[in-house]
Amino acid sequence: MGPDVVLGGSRRRVGLVLGAGGVLGAAWMTGALPAVQERLPCPLADVDLVVGTSAGSVLAAALRCGASVEEMIAHQRGEAIGVLADAGVGDVTGGPWPPPPALRVGSPRLLLTSLLMPHRVHPGVGASAWVLRGRGNHRDLHDMVHALHSHAYGPAAGNGPAADWAGGGRTWVVAVDYDRGRRVFFGRPGAPRATLADAVVASCSIPGWYEPAVIAGRRYVDGGVRSPTSLRSLARAGVDEVFVLAPLASVVAGRLPLRPLERLERRLRALITMALLREVRALRAAGIGVTVLTPGPEDLAVMGANLMDPRRRRAVLETSLRTSAAVLAGAQQDQPEVA
Repeated sequence: MGPDVVLGGSRRRVGLVLGAGGVLGAAWMTGALPAVQERLPCPLADVDLVVGTSAGSVLAAALRCGASVEEMIAHQRGEAIGVLADAGVGDVTGGPWPPPPALRVGSPRLLLTSLLMPHRVHPGVGASAWVLRGRGNHRDLHDMVHALHSHAYGPAAGNGPAADWAGGGRTWVVAVDYDRGRRVFFGRPGAPRATLADAVVASCSIPGWYEPAVIAGRRYVDGGVRSPTSLRSLARAGVDEVFVLAPLASVVAGRLPLRPLERLERRLRALITMALLREVRALRAAGIGVTVLTPGPEDLAVMGANLMDPRRRRAVLETSLRTSAAVLAGAQQDQPEVA
């Protein structure tokens, strides 16, 4: 679990969890942020703890670097305004399909460990070791986050592994050590040191799609192979309430679609949802209030099965702006919910 993090302040301490979900998951979460902001006692960028995984790490970085929700929405619409325009941020989504992978397994060492000592390796992490080595790269994403960080903290801020972006342990970016199989929370006290750009790239390096990120000689891949949200990790983080955006889950998914690929995606989503709800129960048992927002049937219909398809991004955003606000507006104000 790592060391506990004690967060200060006299008001209720709030955590924000931004989960994995690819290009369309980022669009959906961006559309949900205005509705979440209405429920918070402080601006989104000022919450006590932000935990970002994969696509969620990109949004976490943008928030912590001063991008407003309005600017992030405009970016999803293909417009650059405010901080994002000043930092020269462009489109980094790429195409809907990965380049052909290299003909070798992603992590021979992790593969061997998962075979000899399966009890020591999370099933999702172990399975990722068998995936062929991805050839995609995140140079544009790295440059984007570096530009945002430099704009927020000064030109020299991103040149070393200084932890100023973590704000004393207030921002965690989740990745997985691809040879050891261990989950890493960059930015949490005791975690390996990394620049914000390197941490985000590591968290977004989907096995089989992108090449692993290398930080201080170690290889890292997408934190979503371990957990799309890593929600349980907040049990000892010193927060009183957590808001969770989980684009890979769906509490109300509706009917199974007819197309085989979409049916498979929906069944995987059901498994992810069950795991997420177990983590929600664990936090509530620890006395932490939890509000979870997931895509509903209308969102899923717009998303489709390929969450990396940028052609659907704007439609997903516009749908989420409407559906997320409606869901949270109808929720009871005196108790957390799963929606």
